[in-house]
Amino acid sequence: MTPATSEAELHPWNRGFEWQRHQGPFRALSSGQAGHFDDDGYVVLEGVFDAGVVHEVTAEIDPLEARTESFLRRQEEGRMMIAEAGAITFSVHLVTRSEALRRFATHPAVLDLCADLVGPDVNLYWDQAVYKKPEKPRRFPWHQDNGYTYVEPQQYLTCWVALTDATVDNGCPWVVPGAHRLGTLRHTFVDPLGFECFSDPEGAVAAPVGAGGIVVFSSLTPHLTGPNTTDAVRKAYILQYAPAGARTLTGDPAGGPPTGGAACDAPERQFPVLRGGEAVAPPD
Repeated sequence: MTPATSEAELHPWNRGFEWQRHQGPFRALSSGQAGHFDDDGYVVLEGVFDAGVVHEVTAEIDPLEARTESFLRRQEEGRMMIAEAGAITFSVHLVTRSEALRRFATHPAVLDLCADLVGPDVNLYWDQAVYKKPEKPRRFPWHQDNGYTYVEPQQYLTCWVALTDATVDNGCPWVVPGAHRLGTLRHTFVDPLGFECFSDPEGAVAAPVGAGGIVVFSSLTPHLTGPNTTDAVRKAYILQYAPAGARTLTGDPAGGPPTGGAACDAPERQFPVLRGGEAVAPPD
């Protein structure tokens, strides 16, 4: 246990986890970048997508996110769980509503990262747009992506794609380097933040990135995004990828081992993107 995670506890289902380092040859990363990912749990890649691609993706997401914002404004107190109108929105499973976003989820630049950091056989696991609004600045809680829904194998990939510049002032990601090597941590619900694995760890670092760049991190990397204290919306599109055959475990962690599970292969949103290292066309 490092000083940064001294207050953390392992998830009850996390037993005997060992981080698997990545071996080349690499398609997208240099050996140094891959080593940084293995050592610290993340790597920042600038300029992955040009302005035209960013514009196309943003134009596709903006009207879908507007529906999310409108839905939240109709809810009691304008919120649902951590999502809140004027503060932060989560527009999920957008690939089910947009052919352009299905194509983007299989962009060659992303698939090369999947080949480097997941393996030759990969499925899309999750996608969501997260817009941080300037009306109500709020930070996100410290969490791991695998702390929400427990996936086995635990080690999958998050690509945090910046659609606007992501800065310390408008809510860029922060990470705790090295903590990913512990595996999945216990998360507790803290109102109104949501599920949290610890608070105020030592050694956290900011990961700002320009529009078109990606903050690439593990499902096991503790991270948050800070408050947006600017006068503009910070926009990001998050794509997550898991090995083919990954399963979501179910049960009560406090009550014992998992009692069931389900394959992460819903065809409309968890479709194959790589097989044998080769790209798979997205569904129509």
